[in-house]
Amino acid sequence: MAVTLTEVFESLAESYTTLEENARTKLAKCLTDLTQGVDTSLIRTAMGVAAEALPYRRVLEYAEKVGVRVALTDVRKDLTRQLLSRSAGSSTCQIRNEAARMEVEAAQRFLANTDGLLDRFEDAPIEETGEQAEAEVEPAPAPAPVDVPTATPAQKRTLEAIRDNGVAIQELKVGRLQVTVERGERPRRDMVEWVVSQGWAKQAAASLYNGQAVTLTGIGEAILAR
Repeated sequence: MAVTLTEVFESLAESYTTLEENARTKLAKCLTDLTQGVDTSLIRTAMGVAAEALPYRRVLEYAEKVGVRVALTDVRKDLTRQLLSRSAGSSTCQIRNEAARMEVEAAQRFLANTDGLLDRFEDAPIEETGEQAEAEVEPAPAPAPVDVPTATPAQKRTLEAIRDNGVAIQELKVGRLQVTVERGERPRRDMVEWVVSQGWAKQAAASLYNGQAVTLTGIGEAILAR
């Protein structure tokens, strides 16, 4: 039996929601154990994984009404609009600012991780319920060709470094992110973050302490292939 969009997305979402549940449980256990102090690193970890799981939970909740395809499409559009209009956190509470930053970065990774997922299952049967499921479904049209963006020399060098140098984003100190490489020249952090925000590259969903690997998306590879 062919794998469906719903099965793939639910499997992807489960990995994030499980991490969130485990982090919340660990934090709750720490907070209720009066024999030990509060481990603040557990708070930050719980905030981070909650931000990562949030867009997946939004899709799953909305999908109960409209199906995964429509839910994923709408949530991706909504997050894209938010990223284009959202400004950096300006609260006097540093924790709120940190949470806002985590949500922005998590939204960027969600968009990158689900990029092309809908097209991959373009020919799969439309997910419907009730009488609609019995109706004959016409084949979906082939996706329109995507225009390859034009990149500047500096942007191309950043993409080449991501492709060739083993680039990752790592938090070496609390609140201080840095670009690391396995080999070759290290690109600027702002350039790496910019190409990720454009969807030309994506960050792996992993611990910032251990480092989040940055890899090219299909668009990034197409830019370098021009």
